[in-house]
Amino acid sequence: MRIIFWGTPEYSLASLDIFIKSKHEVIAVVSQPDKKRSRGNRLIPSPIKSFAKQESIKIYTPAKIKDNIHFINELKSLSGDLFIVIAYGKILPKEILEIPKFGCWNAHASLLPRWRGAAPIQWSLIKGDEFTGVGIMKMNEGLDTGDLLLEEKIKIENDDNLNTLSEKLSILSAKLFLNATSLIEENINKNTFSQLTKQNTLGREITYARMIEKSDFKVDWGNEAIKISQKIKALYPRANTTFRGKNLKILKIKVLTSDEIKNEKYLFMSNNYSRPGIILAVIENEGIIISTKTDPIILLEAKLEGKNISSKKQLIQQLKPSAGEYLSD
Repeated sequence: MRIIFWGTPEYSLASLDIFIKSKHEVIAVVSQPDKKRSRGNRLIPSPIKSFAKQESIKIYTPAKIKDNIHFINELKSLSGDLFIVIAYGKILPKEILEIPKFGCWNAHASLLPRWRGAAPIQWSLIKGDEFTGVGIMKMNEGLDTGDLLLEEKIKIENDDNLNTLSEKLSILSAKLFLNATSLIEENINKNTFSQLTKQNTLGREITYARMIEKSDFKVDWGNEAIKISQKIKALYPRANTTFRGKNLKILKIKVLTSDEIKNEKYLFMSNNYSRPGIILAVIENEGIIISTKTDPIILLEAKLEGKNISSKKQLIQQLKPSAGEYLSD
């Protein structure tokens, strides 16, 4: 089949790569426009655009897609059979959804209808979900409301963060999408799509994964320890706090359980839990122990503004923290 691929971030690369290597023909790629770096004015292409350029595939990066008559006519002229969409970054309007002969299909990184929207991986981690997955759906005008063709569930491991879970789901999306195209071809030949499943028949709660905002990255030490841990994993490597007026990115922590606190090596620790965000103790070969609303946490790995990532003993040497100091949000 002649495929037009829609995608933008690194997450989409595995899917584009697998389709390029498949029996199908990727005739064009649509990605978000180049963006300026935070420093300087140099425009940086999306990972998908860069990869498509290397593969000599026709590339489109329209600033807007709705009511863009020139772009819509260009898409029609390509005579694509199928639109494959994964993390493109915009909702496709009706006039685009109706172009390909065999429909527009999307790989969404959640167990729909849970976590419809822009940031499903982050919110599955923030909320401490036990499982997540990928669903291949036939797109409609709604926000991730289409009928499902395929779905696969995976367990979220205790040590997963945004990077590790994104990589797993990216690879799963590519595999599932390729399998889905075979099913789509079968259904086309039979002139039926009986294998599609409506989301409202799955018995799952509908939730929405709103876009992550700048304020979300601040660690609230007044929260429960487990929720702080989930947030740090979900927003890796950008969750942050302030230490002595400098930005400190929190990369890895461990929640100390009630039983662990009873261990003799923690007995000398300050028991001032009344104010979250206080450094309770500094233990050379373990890390910096900080109070929260509930259990204390050990700061294992972080990055101080202007410094390299450091952990445990090296982090302590770099920060030179003292018990009683306060980390602000």
